Amino acid sequence: MAEAQPKKEEALALSGVRVLALEASVSGPHCTKMLADMGAEVVKIEKPGTGDLIRAWDSVVHGLSSGFVWLNGNKRSFAVDIKKPAGLQAVRRLAERVDVLLENFAPGVAGRLGLGAEELCARNPRLIYCSLSGYGQDGPYRDVKAYDLLIQGEAGIIATTGYPDKPAKVGVPITDLSSSMYAAVGILLALYQREKTGRGQVIDISMFESALAWLGYFPHHYWHRGEEPARVGMRHHYIVPYGPYLAGDGVYVNLAVATPQDWEIFCRKVIERPDLLEDARFRKAPDRRQNRAVLEEMIEKMFLERPHEEWLRRLRDAQLPHGKVNGIGEVLAHPQVIARKMIREMESPVGRVPVMGSPLRLSDSPVRFDPIPALGQDTEPILRELGYGDAEIAALRRDQVI
Repeated sequence: MAEAQPKKEEALALSGVRVLALEASVSGPHCTKMLADMGAEVVKIEKPGTGDLIRAWDSVVHGLSSGFVWLNGNKRSFAVDIKKPAGLQAVRRLAERVDVLLENFAPGVAGRLGLGAEELCARNPRLIYCSLSGYGQDGPYRDVKAYDLLIQGEAGIIATTGYPDKPAKVGVPITDLSSSMYAAVGILLALYQREKTGRGQVIDISMFESALAWLGYFPHHYWHRGEEPARVGMRHHYIVPYGPYLAGDGVYVNLAVATPQDWEIFCRKVIERPDLLEDARFRKAPDRRQNRAVLEEMIEKMFLERPHEEWLRRLRDAQLPHGKVNGIGEVLAHPQVIARKMIREMESPVGRVPVMGSPLRLSDSPVRFDPIPALGQDTEPILRELGYGDAEIAALRRDQVI
């Protein structure tokens, strides 16, 4: 199998690392996208004719799916039917030559297909085999179907999000994304360890446990005080005042008053109410938290008295943390987005399309921006790299394996 070839002037962090991706939807593809962005050669196995199910989610990118464009640049598409013996044999041959295999099937599926960790690691002892699933490879919830929404509910995310009268899920698929990042970190750690041991290993990442790891301070409040976190809308659970406040012209102003010094500055210079500093209900952070309803109502009324630019000016002059609450259009035109060149372009089957750049910035390792693949566009080249000849490839096409 050919190595990914960076341009001569580039030194990509993961050049030479080969990844086999048995992936679909968001979590697996997001993990391998991070690896591909940094130079890994990622071969994505797709079902002939339909490909990754995310290809059909919408067609807003000139006929392409927004989800597929988001998650699958820099990858090679190998369209092969792994349920047919000849297709399975090709993927097994590929697995013998890669450094990493990432699969995000339901637990047990890869094994039933003949692509499980035990079998493939026996064939390739240096293989790093990463399974990414909803609840992990064992336990009573192992076989429970998992989607981001469902995991947000099971892991307590929904219970802490929204308003007192109604919960809400996080807008982006946070459990898909958090688990994919843990999977990428696990793979990089295993690659580093393999440099010392010469051996691969098996990695088991779950969306559920990734969400648990992000619960932060909530478990500690429950363990030590028996507190279930209340839903506080756009506010912070434990810091007051904190969050977006609606100004008189209908625009939200975001602010954070996180220290005793900030509280004093906020009262004296921003809202011009130094008397609140002497009010026993608001002197310390626990006091403000206990009397949240009263304080929040007071601040909300104050903010409605002036336009947002006035509040932003006051916060800026006081050097307190603040910001705007932007819509997506405003974000894409944000001066920091422009200055840092976060919007890039990639080639695709429908021409050049805009994509969001990578937040990874390494001084000696640039990010790749290679094309988004058409379904199966790399199938024949990959087969040839695996040693298949013209007659064998023709037979695979005839038998609808590829």
